[in-house]
Amino acid sequence: MNNVNDKVEGASRFWDKDYVLGIDIGGTNTEFAVVNRRGDIVKCGSIPTCGHKDFHDYASKLKTAVDDCVAKAGVAGHVRGIGVGAPCANQYSGCIEAATDLPWPSPIPLAAVFEQMFSLPVAITNDANAAAAGEMRYGQARELKNFIMVTLGTGVGGGIVCDGHLLSGSQGFAGEIGHVVVKEDSDRLCGCGRYGCLETYCSAKGVMRTARKMLAESDEPSALRDVAPDELTPKVICECANKGDALAKRVFDFTGRVLGEACANFAAITDPDAFMLFGGVSKAGDLIALPMREALEANALHLYRNRIEILFSSLNDAEAALLGASAMAWDIE
Repeated sequence: MNNVNDKVEGASRFWDKDYVLGIDIGGTNTEFAVVNRRGDIVKCGSIPTCGHKDFHDYASKLKTAVDDCVAKAGVAGHVRGIGVGAPCANQYSGCIEAATDLPWPSPIPLAAVFEQMFSLPVAITNDANAAAAGEMRYGQARELKNFIMVTLGTGVGGGIVCDGHLLSGSQGFAGEIGHVVVKEDSDRLCGCGRYGCLETYCSAKGVMRTARKMLAESDEPSALRDVAPDELTPKVICECANKGDALAKRVFDFTGRVLGEACANFAAITDPDAFMLFGGVSKAGDLIALPMREALEANALHLYRNRIEILFSSLNDAEAALLGASAMAWDIE
């Protein structure tokens, strides 16, 4: 790493450069973009994540595609650094550690390989922290010094900003709020191997599990009964709820209350100004936010009541991951 850093210190580390690269590594595809200081995506592209014989082959293909993107954007020589969002990314070691959704064995020395290939400084973090960084730099959290980003997607993640700093922890894994156990004696097994984690209730899978359970436990008429099991997504449940389906509404009421109770406990740790919701499940809007608010106020310590906001991310869904990753690159020292 020292040799790489020495090389980067020379020609590439000019901090007055006006562009960064954001790279979002997913299990299926890897997206990348050239981003300016205002948070505008100047040019973007993608390659498949899978289908490469090893990580170095993947990195080489990515390098070719990114170089082409930078050239077409007309900013060659004007890129400051690279920010990467990836599952199980450890910003301290620069490695992806124990990522089950990627096709290569861990640990993956992502930062070292990318720095060597691109001759640029690289910062990596997990997707939830990237979302928080993006919201803090480009979104409506620009004026907030204390907030918790809650990502409600395939899983549940958290990015914790305290006194203007993104909390990382000793190993870079701070903010794993999805794996806080919220229901004792729960029968919901989490991917982490424990039962009753927040993720098993408030992720997309958790919402679908709640819906199936409510359908099985009652004979109540519901439009959800006409939906094929593999099509019972949070989006479909939300559509039914917005049309007045009582059972569908209760699915989100239950989900919001579980989330609000958990956030009441999280509030006591960092004293946040707001909880920022992001991800597919958050598209339910007030269906989830109103019961979350009620549960938060009912369960929070009196010091935190009636002053913590519940906000929705202002970043465009299609761009949020890339912007979040790119935000990390501006602060590389």
